[in-house]
Amino acid sequence: MKNLKINNRFTAELPADPDLTNEVRQVKNTLFSYVNPTKPSNPELIHASEEVAELVGIEREEILSQDFLNTFSGKEILQETKPFAMCYAGHQFGNWAGQLGDGRAINLTEVENNNEFYTLQLKGAGKTPYSRTADGLAVLRSSIREYLCAEAMHYLGVPTTRSLSLILTGDQVLRDILYNGNPAYEKGAVVCRVAPSFIRFGSFEMLTARNELKNLKQFVEFNIKHYFPEISGEPKEQYLQFFKKVADTTREMVLHWQRVGFVHGVMNTDNMSIHGITIDYGPYGWLENYDPDWTPNTTDSQNRRYRFGNQPQVAQWNLFQLANALYPLINEAAPLEKILDSFISDFEEDYKTMFLSKLGLFTSSEADDKIIKGLEEILKLSETDMTIFFRNLSQIKKEDSVEQAFEKIENAFYLPEEIKNQILDAWQKWFSVYLKRLNSEKLSDEERASKMNLINPKYVLRNYMAQLAIDAADKGDYSLIDELFQLLKKPYDEQHDSEKWFAKRPDWARTKVGCSMLSCSS
Repeated sequence: MKNLKINNRFTAELPADPDLTNEVRQVKNTLFSYVNPTKPSNPELIHASEEVAELVGIEREEILSQDFLNTFSGKEILQETKPFAMCYAGHQFGNWAGQLGDGRAINLTEVENNNEFYTLQLKGAGKTPYSRTADGLAVLRSSIREYLCAEAMHYLGVPTTRSLSLILTGDQVLRDILYNGNPAYEKGAVVCRVAPSFIRFGSFEMLTARNELKNLKQFVEFNIKHYFPEISGEPKEQYLQFFKKVADTTREMVLHWQRVGFVHGVMNTDNMSIHGITIDYGPYGWLENYDPDWTPNTTDSQNRRYRFGNQPQVAQWNLFQLANALYPLINEAAPLEKILDSFISDFEEDYKTMFLSKLGLFTSSEADDKIIKGLEEILKLSETDMTIFFRNLSQIKKEDSVEQAFEKIENAFYLPEEIKNQILDAWQKWFSVYLKRLNSEKLSDEERASKMNLINPKYVLRNYMAQLAIDAADKGDYSLIDELFQLLKKPYDEQHDSEKWFAKRPDWARTKVGCSMLSCSS
């Protein structure tokens, strides 16, 4: 990696843990601990992103080098760097969890390229002082899901971390995938993920909870200086602007999640980025049938706190915890409350505009609220594939009859035999209103379809697709990983040769482990 420009601002400017032992412990008065990755026994490169390599300053021909393999498997440390794990706390499923930290992630270094800064982080690189009772490792199964999903989200236009590399470690890792007392050995793997930083809401919560207010002030000012340089004014005003920036980008991120049908699955405050990017791809999923109450996380199956329809409210709740953490620097509740109070109203306004654009309605009308709410209710009457429904909606013409319009979305139904009587009547009534509204749009059918197809993806990383790639990789076949990687780089294109992936979830995947709900086990 001859052109990597090392610039470790985080470790150079923030307080480090003086204890250099890699023992699990409570780490106080610090933001991070130095720790080296666990050396893999026999690393093997499975896949790498040439685009992300170029982004951080790695030349394409270097990807297949031994240096690349050694560095991003954790086998060797880059010169002039000291890997570190970050210390943070958080609320998990609404409950205060205390110190958490990078339990299976190790930041290799920060790099600068084209006046942009990136943190290179290995996930699954071994034990850290924050690993609690775990080993800090990751398995191939979860690593494939993380690697593919981050890049898929990027090309969907969703703010996210990026994936640089997916590497097999050559070691076996013991995991209880269903948490049912039947652990088994799986192939170990490590992913290098890339982001401006991996700073979380929980980083600030930790400092306030421990009353480390000097460090809190220093940390907030570090973030403003390096990540929000446009912020200016008196210190208190800067802190408020910082909170507002985080709230705004968080709102935009969740709006994109709702647009493409993505469910994060574990929106704990330690999994929320100050950059408004999606981080920590664990038990995520895309809606198959449109169900606002669906969550992919087995741990959340009873309360469904992190269900699809609740993601905006959870984001606001998480921001409330961040506001509490920043309060000691501001000492005024009102300005923080004003930002929090506007979060949902601003989101709802943005959501309406977004939803109408998915419907091909780019002007406003008094009927819009009725059209949106009506569709949201009808979609729940019988299992309807969200991705296929919205994508096929662009095929409808202004002159279509209700029957013609309905035929164009019929293949989105999982149980077509249910679409009769009251359900069929409801659909016909909705299409009647929709077609009338469509005819008030000035865009031609072709222009409207073109715009809709830039908003409604044709291809998303459905859980069963990822599971097929995992099953093949377990047998040493990595071709499907690359096939999906290439497919998901152009999620809005027709890609006629890949039509097989524009399909409803197969019946065999409805209840198969990994294809519907998932655990946090990785």
